[in-house]
Amino acid sequence: MARYDKYDPISGGFRAIAGEDLAVGTYGVRLNSSGKVIKSGGTDGIDGVFVNPDGVAQRVIKTGEAVDVMTAGEIVGLSGLAAGTDYYATITTGAITATATNNPKIGVTAEADRLIVRV
Repeated sequence: MARYDKYDPISGGFRAIAGEDLAVGTYGVRLNSSGKVIKSGGTDGIDGVFVNPDGVAQRVIKTGEAVDVMTAGEIVGLSGLAAGTDYYATITTGAITATATNNPKIGVTAEADRLIVRV
């Protein structure tokens, strides 16, 4: 299960209100025109990376709840990544990918399950 590991609460990200339900997972997010956090779904880019592990409950974050979005730090417990690889967030879905084409870089892996985020 992915989770924030190294995170400076003052300079490592920001807190905002969810503008849509956010499922369990790790993905790139952006702020919409109302300043609410949404999974990327356009061409406006990525403002940070969101992790919703929520432990055993596997709870969806509901619209209106406050969430933390990482812009600098480390996420551990990821699966399906390769060590020493640049990763990007797909602008249209927020999905994390190794494909650079038209997708903003969100970080690089040190180990296969640890993503160093710099958005």
